[in-house]
Amino acid sequence: MDKFVLLAIGATLLCCVLAIVGVHVYATGRAQREALVDRLTQQGPEVRTGGRRPAFRGIDRWIRKTSFGKKIELRLAATGLRITPGQFFVGMIGATVGMWLIAGMLLAPFFGPIAAIAGLWGAFAYLNWQRQKRNEKFINQLPELSRVVANATQAGLALRTALAMAAEELESPAGDELARVADQLAVGHTLDDALDELAKRLPSRELVVLVTTLVLSNKAGGTVVSSLRSLTVTLEERKETRREVRTQLSQVTATAYIVPGMGLGALLMMDRIWPGALDKITGSVIGQGAMIVSIGLYGLGFFLVRRLGKIDV
Repeated sequence: MDKFVLLAIGATLLCCVLAIVGVHVYATGRAQREALVDRLTQQGPEVRTGGRRPAFRGIDRWIRKTSFGKKIELRLAATGLRITPGQFFVGMIGATVGMWLIAGMLLAPFFGPIAAIAGLWGAFAYLNWQRQKRNEKFINQLPELSRVVANATQAGLALRTALAMAAEELESPAGDELARVADQLAVGHTLDDALDELAKRLPSRELVVLVTTLVLSNKAGGTVVSSLRSLTVTLEERKETRREVRTQLSQVTATAYIVPGMGLGALLMMDRIWPGALDKITGSVIGQGAMIVSIGLYGLGFFLVRRLGKIDV
C-alpha cells in the first residue's frame, strides 16, 4: 500500500514539474512570437504602455490583413504615433458614432450623418496633420543632421558610420529615421536605396537635396565635407524663411477654421433662440437642400482659403 502512495506522490510531483515546464515554454514562445510580430510590423515594443499588451489585438490582426489596414499602417508609420492600426480603427469608429449622436442631440437628427462624415474626414486629417508636423520637425533638424554628418566625415569616418552616429546623437524624429536607415544598411541594403526610402517616408525639398548630395558624394567620391558645410548654411536660411512664411500665413490659417466655426455657432444660437427651429427647417426637402448647399459652401470656402494660404517654400 505504501508503494502505491509513493508512486502516486511521485507521479503527482512529475506532473507538476511538467506543468511548470510547459507553462514556461509556452510563455517563452509567446514572448518570442510577439517580439517577431513587433519587428515585422515595424511598430516596436513602444506601442505597449507599462509592459501591457496593446488593446484590440484581435481587431488589429484582422485589419492588418486588409488593404485598408495596410494603408493605415503606412500612414501611422509616417506619423510616428505609438498606436496600432486596430486602435486607430476603433478610435475612428468611436469618434464617428459619438459625433453622430452629439450632432443629433444638439442640432437635429438630419445633421447626424453629416457629422459622422466629418468625423471620418477628421480622423484622416489628423493623420495628415501629424505627418506634416513630424515632417516639419524633421526638416528643422536637417541643418544639425548635415552638420553632424559633415563633422563625422571630416574626422575620417565612413558615411555609413557617420549616419549611425547621427542617429545616436539626434533626437526624434531624425534619430529614429536615421536609426532605421542604419538598420537597413546593416542588413545589406545599399546606401542609395536606404536614403531613397527615407526621402519617400518624409518628402521635402530639403531632404531630397541632402539625399542627392550624400548619394553623389558617395558615388563620385567628391568632397562631401565642403558640400555638407555649404548645404548646412543653405538649410539654415531655408529654415528661417519657412518660419517667416508660416508666421505671415497664421492669420489666413486661423480664418479658414474660424469661418466654419461661426456657421456652426449660428446654428446653435438659432436653435437656442427658437427651440426646435432646426428640426422644422430640416423637416422639409427644401430645408434639407438649403442646409446641404450651405454646408457645401462652407466646405468650399474652407478649402479655398487653405489652398490660397498654402505656399511651398
